[in-house]
Amino acid sequence: MRSLLMLALVATLASAASPDDASKVKPLSVGSTAPAFTVREADGKPFRFEPAKLSRPAMFIFYRGGWCPYCNAHLKDLRGAVPQIAAMGIDVLFLSTDRPEILRASLKEPVDYHLLSDNEVSAARAFGIAYRMDDATYAKYKSYGLDLEQNQGATHHELPVPAIFIIDRAGIIRFAHSNSDYTQRLPSQQVIDAARAATAAR
Repeated sequence: MRSLLMLALVATLASAASPDDASKVKPLSVGSTAPAFTVREADGKPFRFEPAKLSRPAMFIFYRGGWCPYCNAHLKDLRGAVPQIAAMGIDVLFLSTDRPEILRASLKEPVDYHLLSDNEVSAARAFGIAYRMDDATYAKYKSYGLDLEQNQGATHHELPVPAIFIIDRAGIIRFAHSNSDYTQRLPSQQVIDAARAATAAR
């Protein structure tokens, strides 16, 4: 019983560390060392990111979930960009808070991207882009048929501000972009340009 209470306390404290408004997030900036974190692949296996052991640069694209129409539109816009960025020698990974079992099924269109489940928002918190959805918004989403707890398999009610980070082989963030307005996303050409600039700076 005591262990269960401790786990609940830890979860509450972790959630409390995230702001209650998307505009209050404090993303890591260019020049910062990227954080290590563990998330899960679509098959449930752990994916461990260790910036000190990179053989190739990495681009992380954080999106809210397959239920978000703006996320789907952005992923669709990036179809032509991802192969170009990969050809530059950069690994492109997409992270959302959808639980592993629904990572692909939740999207409106099939994609062959490398999708990762950050349903415990450990990566989003580490990059400083996690925030907690207020109870009124959670209730409103649920009235629309979206049960965030069901999608995430968790009760923290946290989401990432949509963001893109590029990390070089030394584990340093070379590009960072986020916007607290989830309807605004970085166009694919600007993502390509950012990748090209990061590659040229290596």
